[in-house]
Amino acid sequence: MRHWVRGCVVAVLSMMMAASAVAQENSRGRTRFILAASWEPAFCQTNQRKAECRNQSSDNHDAKNFSLHGLWPMRQEYCDVSDDLKQADRSSDWKDLPAVELSADTKAALDKVMPGTQSGLERHEWIKHGTCTKLSADDYFGAAAGLIDELNASAVRDLFVQNIGKTLDADTIKAAFDKSFGEGASDRVKMSCRRVGKVRVISELTIGLSEDAIQPAPGNEPRLAELIQSAGRTSFGCDQGVVDAAGF
Repeated sequence: MRHWVRGCVVAVLSMMMAASAVAQENSRGRTRFILAASWEPAFCQTNQRKAECRNQSSDNHDAKNFSLHGLWPMRQEYCDVSDDLKQADRSSDWKDLPAVELSADTKAALDKVMPGTQSGLERHEWIKHGTCTKLSADDYFGAAAGLIDELNASAVRDLFVQNIGKTLDADTIKAAFDKSFGEGASDRVKMSCRRVGKVRVISELTIGLSEDAIQPAPGNEPRLAELIQSAGRTSFGCDQGVVDAAGF
């Protein structure tokens, strides 16, 4: 009888430990994709010759919204891409790369949120990153555009717009992420800054997402919060910077 009871206790304890390990793993999360969101005025400060920067205006969508840099699978690049095309991507004008086949609706949405399409950025992003998702280009860029739209509908975007020309610190930005996407969301975000003269400006946010980032959203329901919460943690990076205004 004692052996039977002891065996039951051991079995129960083993089940509890296994459940605890699973819960702990789930709480840690795992980053499978990165959503890279640029603050275009800052990018253009050091890329003034690019077409999207020559055409920059305070009236443009990218003057007061985050721009899509890319949606990147972790640790995967150039999947089933020929060596010639890889070399062309790394050394040539992206406008010389093969055009990406997109529906009219997806192209319009992408042109709005990715000003870099004026320089062929979508061609580079598709060859280097999109080919690793096993999606069509239309589905890949449709998913990416939808995620950046969610970011631009959040308190994070509002915070940036309300502070154009001013300095924002990490704690303030992290609080906006937690407000928008749930407690701890800011632990899945890294901020990058760059020097423009003597001023440090915020150039990009890279946001960790779970493996479901490229899955279609049922009924177009918001899903960025869930994708962020299911990703792994990272360090925030740059501790403060200026929210740059459009123009030079």
